[in-house]
Amino acid sequence: MQVVTLFPTAVGMFDLGRDLNEAEKSVLLTQEMRPNMGNTTSADRFILRKEELSGLRSFIQKSINTYFEEIIAPSKEASLYITQSWVNYSEPGQWHHSHEHPNSILSGVFYVQSDNEKDRIYFENNSYQQIQFPTEKYNLYNSKTWWIEAKQGRLVIFPSSLRHSVSAVTADKTRVSLSFNTFANGMIGAEESLTLLEVGQIYP
Repeated sequence: MQVVTLFPTAVGMFDLGRDLNEAEKSVLLTQEMRPNMGNTTSADRFILRKEELSGLRSFIQKSINTYFEEIIAPSKEASLYITQSWVNYSEPGQWHHSHEHPNSILSGVFYVQSDNEKDRIYFENNSYQQIQFPTEKYNLYNSKTWWIEAKQGRLVIFPSSLRHSVSAVTADKTRVSLSFNTFANGMIGAEESLTLLEVGQIYP
């Protein structure tokens, strides 16, 4: 049998390649917290605007650009920029509930502090399945969920519509991650197909 993989969903992984410096750690690990479903998040919802995180923001933006150019590969001049960004704190026993990110094109999560052996981010295939057979051997074609290691220093980028969650912390330390959303600047769609949208432009 020959198998052709049609319409896959791309999840990009990037490694920072260095330890966070003390200024970055100070900002990310000491934020005022707000309650969230299953864990807590930072009160600051634009955390990547802080000067201390400029290096980390640059790494994230370059990674977004790489995903956008290589996976989406737009034919017209367009780019993605970071909109909101925030920190998630999950204490032992806490989790990150299943959700998507509306009003965003690509979303991502950077793992500031995690257990490389136990922490995982789970992605869900929420497309309709009219017939469901019991599965003996799971693979990328028949699975409803798939996980990726939530390794410290790893950035994971994915379409904002892709449903995801993180299981309960089983280690004895707080899992800390930085999440963000993006939106577009430039040309979306095409004039010929009557779908043209110039984001950032003001029409007369």
